Amino acid sequence: MPSDVEFMRRAIEQAEQAGRAGEVPVGAVLVRDDQVVASGSNRPIGTHDPTAHAEIEALRAGGRALGGYRLTGTTLYVTLEPCAMCAAAIVHARVQRLVFGAWDPRVGAAGSVMNLFTQPALNHRVDAFGGVLMDECAALLKSFFATRRA
Repeated sequence: MPSDVEFMRRAIEQAEQAGRAGEVPVGAVLVRDDQVVASGSNRPIGTHDPTAHAEIEALRAGGRALGGYRLTGTTLYVTLEPCAMCAAAIVHARVQRLVFGAWDPRVGAAGSVMNLFTQPALNHRVDAFGGVLMDECAALLKSFFATRRA
């Protein structure tokens, strides 16, 4: 049975792929029953699509793979704490668990700036947990931005 760490390593592979493509290195992997259903990496620059975050890409691919937009019983692994847009999409998709790596103190919506997952008015609760391989995930982002600023 694969662990959260193993699936986060797969998300890191997706983040590295995004970084090689010149995108902010964020990756996501959607899992159901210990099997990877879909994955995604950041693509907003290359696609000219502000919604093409890694989480959205993985949710879209997951919907296609599972034949519906309700992704019940799934866990989404993502290398960076989701923004409000992605957090709302995760709720709407009915993802069961969210596991993320690095915290995002600027726009994080799973506890850093706000916690969308605990809003009582929303009709679904996601079990969100952060900090898995946090240092590795944060290092990807730091390296990417240091290179861009140099």
